[in-house]
Amino acid sequence: MTHFGNFNTGKNKKRYTAFLTAFTCACSLFLSQGISACADELTLDERIALQRAMTVQSNEVPNWPTGPVVTAESAILMEVDTGTILYSKNIHQREYPASTTKILTTLIATEQCSLDEVVTFSYDAVFDTPRDSNHIAMDVGQQLTMEQCLNAILIRSANEVSFAVAEHITKTTDWSVFADRMNDRARELGCLNSNFVNPNGLPDENHYTTAYDLAMIGRAFFANEMLCKITLTRRLEIPASDTIPVTKLENNNMQIIPGGTYAYENIVGCKTGYTNAARYCLVSCAEKDGMRLICVVMRDESPMQYEDTIALFNYGFSNFDKINVSQAETKYNMDDSSMFYGGNDIFGNSRPLLALNKDDYIVLPRTVSLDDTDSTTTYETNSENHAAVITYTYHGVNIGSVRVDFVKEDNETYIFNELPNDSKDTKKEESTGKSVIFINIVRVLTVLAGIAAAFFIFCLIRAILKNYQFSFGGRRRNWRRNKKKPKRPNRFRDFDY
Repeated sequence: MTHFGNFNTGKNKKRYTAFLTAFTCACSLFLSQGISACADELTLDERIALQRAMTVQSNEVPNWPTGPVVTAESAILMEVDTGTILYSKNIHQREYPASTTKILTTLIATEQCSLDEVVTFSYDAVFDTPRDSNHIAMDVGQQLTMEQCLNAILIRSANEVSFAVAEHITKTTDWSVFADRMNDRARELGCLNSNFVNPNGLPDENHYTTAYDLAMIGRAFFANEMLCKITLTRRLEIPASDTIPVTKLENNNMQIIPGGTYAYENIVGCKTGYTNAARYCLVSCAEKDGMRLICVVMRDESPMQYEDTIALFNYGFSNFDKINVSQAETKYNMDDSSMFYGGNDIFGNSRPLLALNKDDYIVLPRTVSLDDTDSTTTYETNSENHAAVITYTYHGVNIGSVRVDFVKEDNETYIFNELPNDSKDTKKEESTGKSVIFINIVRVLTVLAGIAAAFFIFCLIRAILKNYQFSFGGRRRNWRRNKKKPKRPNRFRDFDY
């Protein structure tokens, strides 16, 4: 048994806390794995009841809006821009992703390939695909453009097309090589507990991820408008070509898109997945009132993967708001803090040196005010344009950050110049029918002061010169007068005193 000595010392407290944390995590992992193993032996109803009874971690945050009970074993709701986690249920628990894997595959394809590149199907790409899995019946030697491949993967979830794209990107006939690129890209996107071994999510015990990691991948995937549009397309059509003997027509079976049984009006994009081991998975994105949310449900049951997703979206849009920090913050108000101000202008007014970025937001529950949050400031930034970053939390939940920018001085100053035609205020000028003239008062006063100083110096020099000429001229006239005047005889010259 570990001996911690005197518990009252700070060092031993830290050792005890670290041991307790590690022990708790180990117990939680063992318990979750045990529950998953037992769940495989339960009936469907028993498994649903067990998963619905699992703890929702976000519901344990004080004053946080209570989230819905979902059937999914693992679920997350994340705001896209800030990364704020609005709902969390076993979000770091490893799960099989099934075909939701393909959002990473297609994301990498769009980043590394052009849409008109031609993909040729190899023997392995075709025959490594199980006949009872999703496919579009491609044959060896047939070809598709990369754009057609993306449509086939995201609309029909075609597994052999995923293999072919992986081989095309790595320029090999071994699709397994693509796994290294997947794992590298996943780490770049912020994934913590993922390992991908194939590009389509076919069953493999070493192919796993988490709800959190899929949400992080989703932030990049759903930022691509083309990929989002493809996922919402109702029908795949690949016309006949030199290598494709007949036109291929396939339907999109995802039921949350427009026209589906569970169509959600605010949906931006989505991707489903299913294997017997993974059960039903769904990664989706929705947007409403300027707020975009990503929802991931894993190891769910049908049709609850759609019902859970819609419930989570409604929960997020109903209970949270995006707050523009530069407009709402008073703690770091530029007008009240002398630390953000520098030298004085010509009128003695101080000029701001720093300002909160106007494009940065945080996400808050509607029952919480900005004054209820905690904030920390770090001065280590990745940009020379930012002086610091202020990170906001609420009871330990990260709710976003705002950058503190250096204020840039406008070096382009104008005196009595009319507003340029392409200025943002042109419409205002046209609407009022008046010509707007901008005057740089500082420049005007500077010019006037210069003129006054020049005039004063001129007058001073003129006065000096005038005085000098008068004195010199007087002496010269006296000399001339004395020279012309005859000398008078001295009548006392002959007398000797």
